[in-house]
Amino acid sequence: MPQPNLTQADYSALAEFRYLIRRFLEFSEAEAKSVGLTARQHQALLVIKGYGRGHPIAVGDLADRLRIRPHSAVELVNRLSEGDLVVRLQDSGDQRRVLLQLTARAEDCLAQLSAAHLNELSRIHPMLSRILERPSGQNGD
Repeated sequence: MPQPNLTQADYSALAEFRYLIRRFLEFSEAEAKSVGLTARQHQALLVIKGYGRGHPIAVGDLADRLRIRPHSAVELVNRLSEGDLVVRLQDSGDQRRVLLQLTARAEDCLAQLSAAHLNELSRIHPMLSRILERPSGQNGD
């Protein structure tokens, strides 16, 4: 297989992108911890709110969006339920399906976290834009 024609600028852009991702993930973990959540719990709340577009979602959908096994999603949901962050609902169309909905407590936590994350994304947007909006011809084409 022929080796791609990559420039030093390509490597630098990828390294900077990975650095920004790691910094954002560290920021996210610290913010979640500040409201008493793990990073995974925060991600789960965001999936339930965002992917479900305000409607309850199935545990299987949560597992898929978090890229975890269904049994791991069930364990996560158990912890969220114990923390008064989600409620389980029976799917009226399929009694075997369990749906998840955020509690008022979860909505409050998620609103606070989401505002902080949007502020951080606004802060790093110029750096991301420089990486992602490189002139054509600088990506090995």
